[in-house]
Amino acid sequence: MGFILYIIGLVCAVWCVLDVFKKDIELPWKLIVAVVVLATSWVGLALYYFWARKNLEVWFKK
Repeated sequence: MGFILYIIGLVCAVWCVLDVFKKDIELPWKLIVAVVVLATSWVGLALYYFWARKNLEVWFKK
């Protein structure tokens, strides 16, 4: 069961990172957000999906 949760988390993390790289923000900010999402696992995924996803371009505009 734990392995399945790990795989689901990994797939979701990759999806979030790909979504971050589609945003219209500068590359250093994309890398920082991607590393934070990958490093914080489920908490980072939840924060990104429910809070930061809609606000990234406003926070880190070019």
